[in-house]
Amino acid sequence: MNRYRQVSTVEGIFGSSTLDSARAEMIKKTYILLSISVVSGIIGGIIGSNSPFMINLFSGWMGWIMAMILLNMMPRIALAARNNPVLGVSALVLDGFVSGLILAPMLFLANAYAPDVVPSALAITGMIFAGVTAYVMTTKKSFNAPFGLISGMFFASIGIMLLNMFLGYPLLSLIIAGAIGIIGLLILLNATSQILNNPEFNDPLAGALMLFAGLFNIFIAVIHILMAFTGRDD
Repeated sequence: MNRYRQVSTVEGIFGSSTLDSARAEMIKKTYILLSISVVSGIIGGIIGSNSPFMINLFSGWMGWIMAMILLNMMPRIALAARNNPVLGVSALVLDGFVSGLILAPMLFLANAYAPDVVPSALAITGMIFAGVTAYVMTTKKSFNAPFGLISGMFFASIGIMLLNMFLGYPLLSLIIAGAIGIIGLLILLNATSQILNNPEFNDPLAGALMLFAGLFNIFIAVIHILMAFTGRDD
C-alpha cells in the first residue's frame, strides 16, 4: 500500500499550486463546469437579445417576477441533481441559458445604443475574475461571507432595481448597480477561496454555480455602469 499521497501540479493563471490529485481533479472539474455554464449564458444572451418575445417578456413586471423565480429555482434544481452527472450538468446548462435569456432587454438596449458596451463588460468581468483568482491563490486566505446575507442583499437590490425601472432615477440605478457588483464580488471571493483553499470542499457543481452567480452579478453591475456613462441606463 502506498503510504504517500499522489500529488500533481495545477497551473493557474498566475502561478502553480501543488495539490493532491483528488483536489486537483475537483478544481479542474469545477472550472470546466463553470466554462460550460458561461458558454450557455452567452448563447442564451445572444438568442434572447435577438428575440422580440424575450425582450418584451423580461421588460415588464411579470417577466421580472418570473426572472426572480427562475434565478432562485434553477441553481436549486442543479444542486438537487448533483448526484446524477447527466441531470446535474443538464441543469447547470439550463441555469446558464436561462440566465442569459433574462438579460435580453438589457443586452438589446446595449447593442442598440452602445455596441461596445457588452464586449467591454465581458472583458472587465473576466479581468475581475482573474484578479480575484490571483488574489486568493496568492494570499491563501479563506473567506466565508454568510450566504443568507448575500442572497438577501442580492434579491433586495434586484427588487429595488425593478422599482427603479418605473421611477427612472439614474443616480439610484447607478447605486443599485454598484451594490449588485459588490455582492457579486463577495460571492466570487467566497466561492474562489472555498474551491482553492478549503481542503474539505468537494462539490464541483456547487462551486461552478457559486462562481457563475458571482460573475453574473458582476456582469450586470458593469454593464449598467457602462450604460450609465452612455446615457442609456433605462
